[in-house]
Amino acid sequence: MKNLKVIILTLLVSIVFTSCFEDRDDNQISTPEINNFIYQGMDAFYLYRDQVPDLVEDKASSQNYNTYLSSFDTPEDLFESLIFDRSNTDRFSWITDDYIALEQQFDGISKSNGMDFGLQRYAAGSNEIFGIVRLVLPNTSAETNGLQRGDLFNAVDGTQLTVSNWRSLLGQDNYTLNLAEYNNNGTSAVNDDTIDATSNTIALSKIEYTENPVFKTEILQVEGENVGYLVYNGFVSNFDNALNAAFSEFKTNNVEHLVLDLRYNPGGSVNSATLLGSLVTGQFDGEVFAKLQYNSLRDDNNFDYNFVNNLDGATLNSLNLNKVYVLATGSSASASELVINSLEAYIEVVHVGSETVGKSQASITLYDSPNFSRTDVNPNHTYAMQPLVAITVNKDDIQVPVQGIAADIQINEAVNNYGVLGDPNEPLLAEALANIAATNRVPTLRYGTSAKPLFDSNDLLPHSKEMYIER
Repeated sequence: MKNLKVIILTLLVSIVFTSCFEDRDDNQISTPEINNFIYQGMDAFYLYRDQVPDLVEDKASSQNYNTYLSSFDTPEDLFESLIFDRSNTDRFSWITDDYIALEQQFDGISKSNGMDFGLQRYAAGSNEIFGIVRLVLPNTSAETNGLQRGDLFNAVDGTQLTVSNWRSLLGQDNYTLNLAEYNNNGTSAVNDDTIDATSNTIALSKIEYTENPVFKTEILQVEGENVGYLVYNGFVSNFDNALNAAFSEFKTNNVEHLVLDLRYNPGGSVNSATLLGSLVTGQFDGEVFAKLQYNSLRDDNNFDYNFVNNLDGATLNSLNLNKVYVLATGSSASASELVINSLEAYIEVVHVGSETVGKSQASITLYDSPNFSRTDVNPNHTYAMQPLVAITVNKDDIQVPVQGIAADIQINEAVNNYGVLGDPNEPLLAEALANIAATNRVPTLRYGTSAKPLFDSNDLLPHSKEMYIER
């Protein structure tokens, strides 16, 4: 087994460098110097290290190490060469040349116009796509200009959205959204329904925005019993107190049932996921919530996340439930799936919606410093890596299936009937409430057959569908 201390302390590259970047102080730093950080970090931490020949070979101890580092034109080139099975196994490791922006994103700060959306093809195989507004964030351009959940759009600045252009069009800071409408063409069948362009437009502008992931809470009643409803859109530790406060509302109202809406939650902090699991329950304090399993060099560092009973000393507003309803879809990933998988080992979890993404790996931010932490980071550049470093499993060592977690109650969001989040008649919530009341409902009208959106607004934020470990 390689000595990890030796790996971490091997930081000098002795050759004369020819390819350079400008740092924040206008000093030049060489590509091979950054590449050394990349190789050492991946060698020490990467989950799939044993499947990457250049890491197994231990290039760092070779006399040709400097030549090897210099053979890559950019740090990104080296990083990609060390990724195992990019198209299938590791779709989520990444590198950034701006860790400041990365840290802001993890804190819930990003540029936003307030429109969360999903995108779908008009028909199978079609290159042209249309969008559905899934929710509108408060105090944003989208809210100010009257955009609403369920609104449809087909173009930006008059240009039809396609599979190849949507990122550039919707990624702009300022644009005009061309709205569309659902047309059932006068029949009850859905196979002849169309999405038609309209003349209506809405101008949207992005600003730096801090999103509170605790989007909505409601107290509902079913058969005389109180039901708590929470829309939670991201596991962001800066808002853990807001999450605890939401459960205080539930506890004060003596809720007997909980519907946890994670349908648009792409993931985030494992710490916050553990907190959420502890708030739902409360009777398993100190027991294993989730486990991290590292690579063969670090298997002695395997770590358990345990249920907790406080948040920075403040008592948790835990509900002590033995059953929870989770609304989850093809936009629910990583930490959202961790919560479902981990809670299922202890209580009954009723998953309403559709199959989730299928991501059980966790990542960590590696900086160019002696121990890869933020402390004593190299001031000459802002490169950082977010490689997958661990598999997350529940207490029974079961991980999230790679194809995603299948729903117990299968229902897709219908383009022609999105409903209002928190309204008892909103289709996914209505299914959960009907199950609580032990009644059957008429299936919701569907458009199309795919439960997973082709793309969604989270895909505009680099690496938003992450499950990350906080040091």
